[in-house]
Amino acid sequence: MKLSLAVILLGALPMVLAAKVLKSVIVTFPKGTPDSVVTQAKDSLVASGGVITHEYHLINGFAAEAPVNALQTLATQDTRYKPDIEEDKVVTANGDYVGDVGAF
Repeated sequence: MKLSLAVILLGALPMVLAAKVLKSVIVTFPKGTPDSVVTQAKDSLVASGGVITHEYHLINGFAAEAPVNALQTLATQDTRYKPDIEEDKVVTANGDYVGDVGAF
């Protein structure tokens, strides 16, 4: 009995750890997106365990660290003002970048 419980707990460990991993992203919205939509997106990410790391004032958007599942939900949350979610990474003059390759 104790052994089967340990196996179940070890099997669930990757899911628990994956839920805690935060992805660093930049979220931007189309021109004309109401501030309320951007605020709702930020609130949604924070409620999911994310952190807003920077708010942009020249464009409708923000930088954040958030769980992948929260980013996936955000990507499909609003069809009219669909956010563009990109991995936050360093880009050099040669077009090279430092960081992880892949989608959020």
